[in-house]
Amino acid sequence: MPSHDHSPAHPLATALALSLGAAIALGLSRFSYGLLLPPMRDDLGWSYLLAGAMNTFNALGYFLGALATPPLMRRLGVWRLLMAGCVLASIFMLISGLVSDTAALFLQRVCAGVASAFIFIAGGVLAARLGSMHSQRAGFYIGLYYGGTGFGIALSALLVPAALSAAHGHGAAHAWQWPWLALGVACLLATAIMAAPARAIGEAPRAPDKGRRFAWRDFAPSLAGYFMFGVGYIGYMTFVIALLRQQGMTPTLVTIFYTLLGLAVVASSRIWARMLDRYKGGESLAILNGLLGVVTVLPALTSFAPVVFLSGLVFGGVFLSVVASTTALVRHNLPQASWTAGISAYTTVFALGQIAGPIVVGWIADGPAGLERGLIASAIALFIGAVLAARQKALAPPATGLHG
Repeated sequence: MPSHDHSPAHPLATALALSLGAAIALGLSRFSYGLLLPPMRDDLGWSYLLAGAMNTFNALGYFLGALATPPLMRRLGVWRLLMAGCVLASIFMLISGLVSDTAALFLQRVCAGVASAFIFIAGGVLAARLGSMHSQRAGFYIGLYYGGTGFGIALSALLVPAALSAAHGHGAAHAWQWPWLALGVACLLATAIMAAPARAIGEAPRAPDKGRRFAWRDFAPSLAGYFMFGVGYIGYMTFVIALLRQQGMTPTLVTIFYTLLGLAVVASSRIWARMLDRYKGGESLAILNGLLGVVTVLPALTSFAPVVFLSGLVFGGVFLSVVASTTALVRHNLPQASWTAGISAYTTVFALGQIAGPIVVGWIADGPAGLERGLIASAIALFIGAVLAARQKALAPPATGLHG
């Protein structure tokens, strides 16, 4: 694939199309499961621990995919890996609609997680490259890519109940299988829309390896803070729908709640863009983690609908900007040749956090204190993440023969 040094003709449209990659990787492939957990748990007789383990296995696949991405990217190129991930994720989603065995579903979640990591990292590298072509709007374009997850969440919020209703109407043996099929088709359509615009960004030129390389010790505080973000946010996204249903919220209100959460994710790219451009250290990661901790605990304290909706709106408006903040941190502190290594490292610790989060929260939720106590644990993890991230300083520019 040829290298391009010129910007795509329509950078905003290109960024929007690229954001469909995040919609597939997270919005459709992972976060749709929060909506499917209650009917799958009812049908298959799962405990909350087992139900949470489904997202843990997804995160395990994501971790493995993050480790495999850098060598695969060198071999295939960024765009080809992005497309391969999108097609594979679509196929694995469709497979979920064809099986009901718990072991097979676990395997599907692992495979979908691997594919999601390919998509998410490759798309992040392309978003950072697009941002480097438009440095005045870099924070916005990077945020828009991650905010695309919200398109997937909002689409899931509409597709899953409609497909469930259709399945019940046709007397399907496992009604939850129909939404998986619908989501798989949606992934394929998004892949088709994204392919050409993503290709137009081009591969990064094979520049000589100059400047600072990524070193884990340089980014240790923000990596630790990001790990705690992975532990904390995934508990909310896995179990909040189950909690709202348990508290008696109507299906219509649940759909509106999740749709608004998804739309807030999309809006977040505009809300936080200036902050991502301004701060060079861990300040953005710390501020956003702290905000998330506050709103994560709200549904555990009250079932009052306005407060719960406020929680969902703010959570949606913040959580993917935490991810964008780590890409901005890498872009501010490393040369372009080191971006893939940096983004992959953050994705790896993110995945490790997500492996721990759902099992811990599910285990707590199975106890006498229930799902509310699980969300409180998630909030504590996010507050710890904020404290750790606040210790991350911007790196001094590498020496270039001049003192200063």
